[in-house]
Amino acid sequence: MLWDNPVPVVAALVECDGRVVLARNVAWPEKQFGLITGYLERDETPEVAVVREVAEELGLAAQSVKLIGLYNFALKNQLLIAYHVQASGRLVLNEELAEFKLIEPAKLKAWEYGTGLAVRDWLAKQSAQ
Repeated sequence: MLWDNPVPVVAALVECDGRVVLARNVAWPEKQFGLITGYLERDETPEVAVVREVAEELGLAAQSVKLIGLYNFALKNQLLIAYHVQASGRLVLNEELAEFKLIEPAKLKAWEYGTGLAVRDWLAKQSAQ
């Protein structure tokens, strides 16, 4: 019997030195950037997974991790567990990522699907503060 349950995926809106890190996966078209994402490993909490993914994919150390929200990503049958991760260190991309860009939060724009919904909610919280 196949249940086809959604797969949990962590997403990190990484802020480093006051700027948000967006990255392009090697499999994505040029100019398509997004948040850092990854799958949970066995017996791993989402908080531990997001810290691990930020370290593995960007070479950064998480200083704080705060939940932004949970988002259904039906296109890929995933449940996105999105966090705001304050991080520090020197950005070094792993083999999964082709490039990155750093964006001032005031210039960050959300997109209408997947992790873009977490960006939208994070930006709304920032403007409310």
